[in-house]
Amino acid sequence: MHHLQVRQRIEQGEQQWLSPFAAKSAVATREHAEAESPVRTSFQRDRDRILHSKPFRRLKHKTQVFIAPQGDHYRTRLTHTLEVTQIARTIARGLRLNEDLVEAIGLGHDIGHAPFGHAGETALTHAIGHSFRHNEQSRRIVEVLEKNGAGLNLTYAVREGIYMHSKGRRDISAKAWGVASTLEGQIIKIADSIAYINHDIDDALRAGLLTEGDLPSDAIAILGESHADRINTMVCDLIDQNWWASGEGDAPAVRELHMSPAVLDATNALREFMYQHIYLGSAAKTEDPKVELIIDLLYKYFIAHPEKIPADLMAINRLRDEPLSHAVVDYVAGMTDRFATQIFQDIYVPRTWGG
Repeated sequence: MHHLQVRQRIEQGEQQWLSPFAAKSAVATREHAEAESPVRTSFQRDRDRILHSKPFRRLKHKTQVFIAPQGDHYRTRLTHTLEVTQIARTIARGLRLNEDLVEAIGLGHDIGHAPFGHAGETALTHAIGHSFRHNEQSRRIVEVLEKNGAGLNLTYAVREGIYMHSKGRRDISAKAWGVASTLEGQIIKIADSIAYINHDIDDALRAGLLTEGDLPSDAIAILGESHADRINTMVCDLIDQNWWASGEGDAPAVRELHMSPAVLDATNALREFMYQHIYLGSAAKTEDPKVELIIDLLYKYFIAHPEKIPADLMAINRLRDEPLSHAVVDYVAGMTDRFATQIFQDIYVPRTWGG
């Protein structure tokens, strides 16, 4: 029965090793109390619940930037999620913060993404007539939809971090949804930007949409010439600028993580460059009108044919007495690129005979 001491030992280790500013798993709270695991802390259990969920598995067939990419080396939502999580763990370890918490938030932060990347998010917004936000849908998945309406009963710190990871267009440090109360939650928000800005450049170079010489030279001079150099610059800057978070040195009155002005400006410049040349106006976006059409017609079809929506989603919808549109969004947003395309073909494209 030695395993019965494992969780307590980990929790004691957190008290001894982690920064005084780190989130401690022993005091983590859930909406519904439950018996503790003998071998895993609360944050470890949250990580595992997300990792074993169906929405997490579906990320492997969801677009990052390039819709349903044929090449084996383009990022998907799943590989993006893993890159974010690993960058965040490096930062957390450097600052003696809670790696299990950043890993749980990191793995869950994008599970609410619609098919076809941000094009799908925009298309759903148009279809429903109000904003579809993937961070809100991610929170809905873990709080409501999983386990047939019971949710995953994650700790508050993980749910908050998932919800608050989104940011505004112009500035990766913008406070679109507020600031996470844990430093670990704040790390995910910045690690998300560090990951996607850099890996989207990598994918755009691979696709031939950019050359190295196209990148803004001022930003590159500060951040570095290569993919690895740029991530290293951003990560090291974040650790250096927030050394107080490790419990060493004087903590500021407002405990919010930040980059140095020079690195933040260069990072934002690189992000704005990607918006102008890749996210909004490039060959990668030529398929967007088709995405709009597919999502719009799927939405209308399931509004008209609720009997075609999976029974488990409709049961949750009735139990919560929500508008039908909620169940339709839950179903369509949960689809992978290939499943959405297949369903669209099944509904709207005539079957061929013979052959």
